[in-house]
Parts: sequence; C-alpha cells; structure tokens
Amino acid sequence: MIKISDSQISSFREFLVSHDSFIIAGHKEPDGDCVSSCMGLSFILDSMSKPYVRLNAGPFKRTEIRKYADLFVNEVPFMTQSERDKCGLIIADCSEISRLGEIDGDLKGFDTFIVDHHKTSDASGKNVIIDPSAPAASCLVQQLFEALVGKPSKEQAEVLFFGMATDTGYFRFLKEDSSEVFLGTARLVEAGANPREIYQKMTSGKGWNTRKLLGLMLGRAERHCNNKLVVTYETQEDTRKFGQEGRDSDAFYSLMLEVEGVEAVLFVRQDTDHTCTLGLRSKDSCDVSAIASKFGGGGHKNASGASTEGRIETLLPQVIKEFAKVL
Repeated sequence: MIKISDSQISSFREFLVSHDSFIIAGHKEPDGDCVSSCMGLSFILDSMSKPYVRLNAGPFKRTEIRKYADLFVNEVPFMTQSERDKCGLIIADCSEISRLGEIDGDLKGFDTFIVDHHKTSDASGKNVIIDPSAPAASCLVQQLFEALVGKPSKEQAEVLFFGMATDTGYFRFLKEDSSEVFLGTARLVEAGANPREIYQKMTSGKGWNTRKLLGLMLGRAERHCNNKLVVTYETQEDTRKFGQEGRDSDAFYSLMLEVEGVEAVLFVRQDTDHTCTLGLRSKDSCDVSAIASKFGGGGHKNASGASTEGRIETLLPQVIKEFAKVL
C-alpha cells in the first residue's frame, strides 16, 4: 500500500475547510469497508464540528453491518441552492454516483471528493484519493484521520479495524507488500481495537437460512474451463424462500477457492425479472475486475462484482466465455 501524500492530505483538508456541510455517501449494498469508511470520514468531520449526513441506498443485508443501518439515510436532505453550493459530497469506497444506487434526491452538481481503492476506478483530479494498492478504503480513511485528527479513540479504532478486516478477509488476502497495512493495524490495536472481539462479531450471528442457502449453492455448483472455474446461482424463488438478509456468499467463495485446481468462482443472483448481480472471485493471476467491467461492474483484481441486465440462463454462458479467454 502506498502512503497518502502530504499534497493529498492538504487537498482533503482544503475541501473540508471550504464547505459548511457534507454528505458522506457509500455504494449500494454496503459491506463492512464501505460502512467503516463512511463512519471514519464522519469522525473527521466531528472533530471539526462540521454537520453532515451519511447516505446509503442499502440494503444492509450483511449481519455484521446491520447495527449501522440506522446511522445512514437514503435520501438527500432538502437544501436551498445556496446551501447546496456550500455542501460537499464525499464518496467513499467507490467513485461513481451510479454505484450509489437508488437514492431519493439529486446528487448532481455537488462539489465532490472521492476516497476509493478500486482498480477499475478512472476518476482523477485534485479532489481524488484513489489507491488500488490499498486493500481497503478504510486504510486510506485511517491515514486521513491520523493526519488531520490524531490518535483515534477505542470506538473509532474498532470501526476502522472492522473495515480493514472485512476487505482483507481478516488478513488472508494480503501479500508481501502489505507492511504499511499491518503498521496501521498495529496503531489501531494500540488505540484499543480488540482483534478477537471484532473477528467474533464479523463471523457470528449467521442465520439458519444462510446455511441452507449455502448448501443449495454448493449443490448447484459446476466446474468449467478445465475445472478452473466454479459457477453457481440463486434464483428469485430462492431469495423469496431464504430471504435477503445475512447471506454469506463469502463462505461459498472461500470453500470453492480451496478446491484443488480452482482459480476462480462465479456467482449469479437473479434480482428482478430482467436484472442480475454477479459476484466474481479469483486467486493469483486471474483479474476478475477486467471481466466484471465488461458487464458494467468492477472492483479488485481478485474480488469484483456487477449489476447487469439479463437472466441467469443467458448471462452464465456469456460470463463463462469471458473467463475462458483468461483461464
């Protein structure tokens, strides 16, 4: 991970100073890193006594982030034009307004600052901090907090640790270039974050239906591309039967990537009659972000997703064909 430069910190500080109020927004269907990044940014604004709202379209499906749902709203507060001109929009853990989802209200026209770590982001300019080498947006927010505020409180450290732990698979996805991540993590532990308690909160409390759904996904799993790719899917009927909350597709990815010879995993969920969500994971050299981008999505080299038009029966062959080109 590359450390945030002094000029980037100065640009962010200037952005905060030059606005009277803020909207902090994260991507739809948030995960722990998205929530943690938005919370961390709000901690910085708290230290400056700057008013803000945290914005997210949801839904907060994941068990580990459900307690944060009430801290976010899904509509842009009413503002006069003068108030809008003085309000800054900070987008965390993504870089496009389209990735924010169905928000009630108009987000166009706000002066915007982006803090993101996704490889597929192409945003640039003074009001942008994007580092694809950072394993989590929370790692970038932590650096901003420490530079502008100082040492976090125990509660703040736990929130930032949670975001980092989420996107690193509790350190499992980190490589030899991650010394700065571990140094930052050590500072959070020094501030009071309890690694064991955070891990237990992240992994416990799964619903019985999530285990039944996982069994169904395992039963449907098939191998393609000389057994290097594992594919499964979830229908609308499955969603109605097992519910939307607390789902644990990460467990499926983890189990399948442990299989000998498997290099990538594809999960497709039929959300509506005409749209699907794609989840793509891989090991080592297979860049799933490049494949996701062909279906309107993106993310990291080894973990990406997309929301796209289509049905399972037609999308699966298309996505498998793209995997075949690289596997």
